[in-house]
Amino acid sequence: MSYVLNIAGKAPAVDYALLTAAAFINTSSDGDIKLNFVDGKTVSKDVATSAQLLKGDETVSTDSIEILNYFGTEFPTVILAKKESEEWIKFSHEKLLVKDFKKLSVDLEKLESHLNLRSFIIGYKITAADIAIWGALRANPVMGSVLKNSVYINVTRWYQFLESDKRFGEMPTLLSTSLAEMKKLSKNGKKEIHKANFEIDLIDAKDGEVVTRFPPEPSGYLHIGHAKAAVLNQYFANAYHGKLIIRFDDTNPSKEKTEFQDSIIEDLRLLGIKGDRITYSSDYFQEMYDLAIKMIKEGKAYCDDTPLEKMRAERMDGLKSERRDRTVEENLKIFTEDMKNGTEEGLKNCLRAKIDYTALNKTLRDPVIYRCNLTPHHRTGSAWKIYPTYDFCVPIVDALEGVTHALRTIEYRDRNAQYEWMLNALGLRKVHIWDFARVNFVRTLLSKRKLQWFVDKGYVSNWDDPRFPTVRGIRRRGMTVEGLKNFIISQGPSKNIINLDWSIIWAANKKIIDPIAPRHTALESKDLVTVNIVDGPELHAEKKPKHKKNPAVGEKNVYYSSKALIEQIDAAAIKDGEEVTFMDWGNVICTKVHKDAEGKVTSIDAKLNLDGDFRKTEKKLTWLASEKNVPVDLVDFDHLITKDKLDEGDNFENFLTPDTKFTTKAIADVNVESMKVGDIIQFERKGYYILDSNKDGKYIFFTVPDGKQKK
Repeated sequence: MSYVLNIAGKAPAVDYALLTAAAFINTSSDGDIKLNFVDGKTVSKDVATSAQLLKGDETVSTDSIEILNYFGTEFPTVILAKKESEEWIKFSHEKLLVKDFKKLSVDLEKLESHLNLRSFIIGYKITAADIAIWGALRANPVMGSVLKNSVYINVTRWYQFLESDKRFGEMPTLLSTSLAEMKKLSKNGKKEIHKANFEIDLIDAKDGEVVTRFPPEPSGYLHIGHAKAAVLNQYFANAYHGKLIIRFDDTNPSKEKTEFQDSIIEDLRLLGIKGDRITYSSDYFQEMYDLAIKMIKEGKAYCDDTPLEKMRAERMDGLKSERRDRTVEENLKIFTEDMKNGTEEGLKNCLRAKIDYTALNKTLRDPVIYRCNLTPHHRTGSAWKIYPTYDFCVPIVDALEGVTHALRTIEYRDRNAQYEWMLNALGLRKVHIWDFARVNFVRTLLSKRKLQWFVDKGYVSNWDDPRFPTVRGIRRRGMTVEGLKNFIISQGPSKNIINLDWSIIWAANKKIIDPIAPRHTALESKDLVTVNIVDGPELHAEKKPKHKKNPAVGEKNVYYSSKALIEQIDAAAIKDGEEVTFMDWGNVICTKVHKDAEGKVTSIDAKLNLDGDFRKTEKKLTWLASEKNVPVDLVDFDHLITKDKLDEGDNFENFLTPDTKFTTKAIADVNVESMKVGDIIQFERKGYYILDSNKDGKYIFFTVPDGKQKK
């Protein structure tokens, strides 16, 4: 029997699955399916329906799920068709294509659990269920780094096994090359616009011509909000095979430093973000100055020496400035002589765009576009005494540098009209704007001014403090680059503003560190209890795996002795004669628990019972040989502010958390002596930790949140 499968190339998850199913049929049975790549309109207007199966002149189906199930019915030796298979196909379409990692992770956990002891979704061979789920995961952009980093070990194992079969692995290439050919042969002869598979379509975006930009101000360190903007701009530049410009918006010498500039470049490099060009707004000071003069000459700008508070009040009330009707000649003299040279008269003035002082959109009420500043610039020194404002600078430099799409956070939305006015007033090329929601976290400040306040007041050590939302701060706390990027991609370019709990990002990070973090032991030092094991061994070491589920992590030395240490809290719960399990050793019978007058345990007499069944003991305890351990500090942190979300008018200084750093003295196994700063481990029964410092034999570990911890 001969069939024709029309592929529209509009829904990759559907296309990959159907192409793979067709490949299996063509290589494993008497069936013959001809592939035909067609204009999407030929199939359906519905993007979810991307294919059409024809049997002779008869249309079998245009529904992808029905087509997969039809394949299974007609070719049962190739792919099973049964109710369970149908359910998994539906699961792939409804659950595995979402780009919100928080929602997606719930269903990935189900798939991970299902594949725990299985090689295939159903039975003992590849079925339509495997094909459909593979197609969905292959098409979901969120899954790239998740699979690469084996966040879900079983899913990655299964996925890579399927990809090793060319009937899976070659399908993406077949689809992309075939669609490219189809586009070349289209009737109008024009190359079809590529659309990024990331929930939005950029206006007038043409493959190979998109230019985005990430324009940080070098007035502080890169924080998680900046990281999101950088990752999204890079994402769309790559998706359209375009270019990314990293541009430093260095127009305020009072706040900017070379230190901040260099740290931003370093942090971007750490995130794998490297622009095609690195530029500076200060490179265009002359061009912007000339354009400001052009506006003055055309009557589109004027100099104003109205006192600041009065000017603000007039703008708020929509009142005309007394200086609005100054002549062109007067404005030119003040701007080019007084303001440019930073004279006493120049310092009183600013340059304002003459737009509409009564506009409902208050950003159009004659905004300031130039002001004097005598502070030397970190790049241009004292060459300039006047500097453009952000709202004047950004649209101009975007246009001059060839930016096609300006992606910026939604709080700039009211300024979009001002952005467009500047381009039109100056006769510059159009730049499209896409607003996306900034990332907000509970009990977290992202304002660089407020973060600088904490640094200046000594509430934190510096911008890399683990309580800070800077890239360096959260990295120092144990956030992995993969975890951060996965989180940002999972949030996407949505316009919806939400206040996130930090548990979301830390839970995602845990999935990356848990499979590879070595397991070690630490005990709180206060009131440690010695367990005297009468038949215990002489002090010696044995090799044990650092991670019982992942031998590739390596081995560690575990020291055994007749004198073992346990924590007071564990000892206090033990009864005379109770059998407990010492982790990585075996069962121990505690014959006698010794306590002082206050009821505190001072020591325990015990004997080994290594043949005992650990499944029958209630207590599984961590322990260390008394002769072999290392003193360490375990440091935990709280948020800097007490309120989840500050309201407008709230002074953050009224919501400071009194104590935000907590240090516990402890001892750890001697393996910590070979660790490097930045290593992430798990102290069993305590949680994840990152080694922050090991100077002079002092080991300081910071807790790495796992998304479940509660204060």
